Amino acid sequence: MSATYKAVVNDSFEFSMPSDAIKTLDSVSKTTNKIHLLQKNKSVTAEVISKDLLNRTYTIKVNGNRYTVKIENELDALIAEMGLSLGNDSVENEIHAPMPGLILEVNVKEGDTVIEGDSLCVLEAMKMENALGAPRDGVVKAVHIATGETVDKNALLIELED
Repeated sequence: MSATYKAVVNDSFEFSMPSDAIKTLDSVSKTTNKIHLLQKNKSVTAEVISKDLLNRTYTIKVNGNRYTVKIENELDALIAEMGLSLGNDSVENEIHAPMPGLILEVNVKEGDTVIEGDSLCVLEAMKMENALGAPRDGVVKAVHIATGETVDKNALLIELED
C-alpha cells in the first residue's frame, strides 16, 4: 500500500498523489528533464525546469506554462495543522499565539530592542506556561496584548520592525 502525499501547485491548487508518482518526479533524467503525465485521460509531456529535493519543490513547464509544485507529506500536514513551522520559515516579523490561552506577562513595549530568544511574553495554555521568544534580533514595532488578556490561536501578539 502506497502513502499519499499532497501536491500544492502555485500555492493555489491541491492534489493528492501516491508516493509512486513522487518517485517519478525524483527520478527524472538529467539529460531530457521530461516526464509523461496523464491529465483528464489526455497524455501530457511536462519538463522539469528545476527541483529542490530537500524541500520537495519542483518547477515544471507544461504547454509553455510554468508551475511551482510543492510536495507535502503527512509530517508537513501535521506541522501545519499544529500551527508550527520548521527552518527559515519560522523567522518572521509577527509573533502569533501558537494556541488559545491567557497572557500572564508582557516583557516588552513598543520601541524595545530585542535579541533572538529574548522572552517577549508568557502565554498560559492547558495549565502550562509558554514563554514566547523573539525569532530574531530586532526592534518591537507594536504590542497587541496586555497582561490578563485572553487570546485565540493565531492571534497577533507582537510585531517586530522589518
